Amino acid sequence: MGPRVLEGKIALVTGGSRGIGRAIAQRLGRDGAVVAVAYARDAAAAREVVERIRKDGGRAFALRAELGRHGDAASLWAAFDAHAGEYAPDGGVDIIVNNAGIGRSPDLASLTEEGFDDVFAVNVRAPFFIVQQGLRRLRDGGRIINISSGAARIAMPEIIAYSATKGALDTFTLTLAKELGPRGITVNSVAPGVIDTDVNAGWLRGDPAAEARAASLAALGRVGQPDDVADIVAFLASDDARWVTGQVIDATGGSGL
Repeated sequence: MGPRVLEGKIALVTGGSRGIGRAIAQRLGRDGAVVAVAYARDAAAAREVVERIRKDGGRAFALRAELGRHGDAASLWAAFDAHAGEYAPDGGVDIIVNNAGIGRSPDLASLTEEGFDDVFAVNVRAPFFIVQQGLRRLRDGGRIINISSGAARIAMPEIIAYSATKGALDTFTLTLAKELGPRGITVNSVAPGVIDTDVNAGWLRGDPAAEARAASLAALGRVGQPDDVADIVAFLASDDARWVTGQVIDATGGSGL
């Protein structure tokens, strides 16, 4: 186990039960943070993450937070408040990772108004109000890390609405960094490319040709792994990144260069 550079910190990770979120939660736990693992439906998967963090010597708890509905941020913070006092007398939080999201969307011709509303509700509205309602809990010198996507930079017409949500999230990051700078709070986005997670399993895993195509997109010549993203998040959450704010950190392995 490496140095516990986040000892004494409280972190909230949305979508923390699977994929990138799971890797982030486990990495922050190894670094010493108490991790609130927020999940939408899969309680068993969230419990597994909590158990893994505890097995590695960390502290964590799970909380259910289904995003995409009005009132979702209030429900999330109510669930957080019910647990946080056990770990921090003031119920505060130091690190907010907005990772939960709808991973794909149809192309322009196929997208319905309902589908458009759904992807924006989860990917944009939820992070906005999670931050808004979390600010009174977020300690000075804290961290907000938004999980964006390389699709905000690389034109991908087949997922146009999803890409638009990540562009909105990056603008939110930029503006929020300016607003919260006087409190010493940094705000950054991390933008992954193709990552080998359950979301991409249907078209990626077990198909050598698909994997080769995905790997060819990156200058580094392979498909990304959840830990590739989690390690960047861990850096941004640490004191080493204290002078980095308002940035989109590309985590695509050099895709689209």
